[in-house]
Amino acid sequence: MLYRFQIQVSDIDSNAYKTLDLRLAQHPSETSAFLLTRLIAFALNEQEFLEFSPSGLSDPDAPAISATLPSGEIRLWIEIGNPSARKLHRATKASKQVIVYTYKDPEPLLKEIREGKVFRSEGIQIYAPESKFLENLAKLIERKNAWDIILQEGTLTVNVGDKTEAGDLQKYSV
Repeated sequence: MLYRFQIQVSDIDSNAYKTLDLRLAQHPSETSAFLLTRLIAFALNEQEFLEFSPSGLSDPDAPAISATLPSGEIRLWIEIGNPSARKLHRATKASKQVIVYTYKDPEPLLKEIREGKVFRSEGIQIYAPESKFLENLAKLIERKNAWDIILQEGTLTVNVGDKTEAGDLQKYSV
């Protein structure tokens, strides 16, 4: 399924405001929670050269989202879900910044990173939107979407027409 999102992003915590026009394909094996987490990760980290993985979800070694400079240098590597410590080790060696957005319980991921000898693990940022928030937001997805996303003091608020969903975006330290 292909979705179109026109998004006004207001990241009050970072003083960043932007407008995005995205087309996002949902892989048949991809859950709504995964799709929405991918969308939120992209919207909150939008910057020059940011793109969804060109090979989609079919390449397990590629980042879900990355910002790669024309020189080939990876400035930002974003993973969705609970990637393996091995993949995060590779990511931290390849990129200056690594962020994980998980829609799952982050504790197994944190444990694996702590036990897995991940290079520069202390620099990995991990965020988790509330599962109930993602469930409620999934009910509002249509083929064409006009959303306002606001991040303030760790709370994500999404306005879709006359409906509003809000939930915490928890940040975890390794």
